[in-house]
Amino acid sequence: MDEKINELLQLRQEALSGGGFKRNSKRHSQGRLSARERLDLLLDQGSFEEFDMLKTHRCQNFGMEKRQYPGDGVVTGYGTINGRLVFVFSQDATVLGGSLSETFAEKICKIMDMAERAGAPLIGLNDSGGARIQEGIESLAGYAEIFERNVRLSGVVPQLSGIFGPCAGGAVYSPALTDIIMMVRRNSYMFLTGPKVVKSVTHEDVTTEELGGADVHTGVSGVAHLAYDSDEETIQGLRRALSYLPQNNMESPPWEENADSAERETPTLAQVLPPSAQQPYDMHQIVIPCMDKQSWMELQPDYAPNMITGFARLGGAVVGVVANQPNHLAGVLDSDAAGKAARFVRMCDAFNIPLVTFVDVPGFMPGRQQEHQGIIRHGAKLLYAYAEATVPKITLILRKAYGGAYCVMSSKHLRGDVNYAWPSAEIAVMGAKGAVEILYAREAAAQDDPHAYLRHKEEEYQKRFANPFVAAERGYVDDVILPERTRFRLCRALGMLNDKRSERPARKHGNMPL
Repeated sequence: MDEKINELLQLRQEALSGGGFKRNSKRHSQGRLSARERLDLLLDQGSFEEFDMLKTHRCQNFGMEKRQYPGDGVVTGYGTINGRLVFVFSQDATVLGGSLSETFAEKICKIMDMAERAGAPLIGLNDSGGARIQEGIESLAGYAEIFERNVRLSGVVPQLSGIFGPCAGGAVYSPALTDIIMMVRRNSYMFLTGPKVVKSVTHEDVTTEELGGADVHTGVSGVAHLAYDSDEETIQGLRRALSYLPQNNMESPPWEENADSAERETPTLAQVLPPSAQQPYDMHQIVIPCMDKQSWMELQPDYAPNMITGFARLGGAVVGVVANQPNHLAGVLDSDAAGKAARFVRMCDAFNIPLVTFVDVPGFMPGRQQEHQGIIRHGAKLLYAYAEATVPKITLILRKAYGGAYCVMSSKHLRGDVNYAWPSAEIAVMGAKGAVEILYAREAAAQDDPHAYLRHKEEEYQKRFANPFVAAERGYVDDVILPERTRFRLCRALGMLNDKRSERPARKHGNMPL
């Protein structure tokens, strides 16, 4: 028995060492943690239970039978984060470059199946060179098995991805199918084809960082949500993001005790809006004071910054916030902003997170470029997402709400539950200047002073439509509220909607204009 125990202990030690001391030391010198060190930081101390620690690959080609590592390059199992059960995998780039084999994929698929059965979140820490080319079709089949499970788990349990190193080729599609993606600046990258292939096919000279670095995917492509400067910060970001998500789609997000009273007034809000509706301001100065203190977590802050999305808490309850940002492109809706918000709205709806929408939008971005990019289709995504969502939906119109953009931004007509407006709200088909130029063009041309005539008509239009009272008369907004009472009214509305019931017609699924 002692001999068998010693054999087990030796195999375990080999598994714990991954690719060996030399490779791990090199990674430490580059500011990277090992696969197991990342799990130690992610999970509560002493909570990790590992599966398939001794599993090895089966490949007999290209001398692979002589290169056996217990664990085969990925650490899998379960543990807890702040006492909550999670399933995890952490890829080990020191073992054959973290390349995915048939057995590597089997290990990940096993814990994905367990996450589904247990109704618990799945967190993947990615650091892999891609498919193990010595295995050919087996490794490709392994990727497809993982993708199928990503889709099956989508909207059932939260799936979070951390990118800590290379993630290339087919490997990118697993994190791309998850709910939240975080990357490490300078150390991580994602792309379908690397710089060498790009050079040979398109003759472009591009670096790894320029092609698929963290700043590219958080600021240009919109693939990732957040980027951090180190492994440690990224792991803390994953832990924090999970704190806003429920265990699964049948549960509510975790409520958190908060000393910030729902009765707290927000007297500074009335001073945030500038005197002229043509002047910009920072919507964060409205959103953050309304939420519980220290609860704001913005997602995708660098991508489509004319739209703000993020998690927060109201009276201890998790909410998803969507807001136009007048400080960037006047808060206009363009293709990227609409897609960003639609993606976020659907995630919140899937996981029972109420939506709070702050509206100050002059309309959709005009121009040939936007039309050719499919602004109609992308705008329809956002409309679809809000109309489809059955979670509590609270909307506040602060200033402009013009045209189709008014309809799209969680209006009462898209089954908004509670729709408020400030006295400064302007709800109309379009701005006063543009409207009178269309309505009174012929009359103005017949006047001695057309400009004075149009200014007069603009003032009339402004008084008639540049206010929330016409919409309030028709019940399209439920109340016109005082800015200093905004937090109180939002908290009250959220509490009232706590037990909201909403049924959708039976169907396989809708046909969202993707």
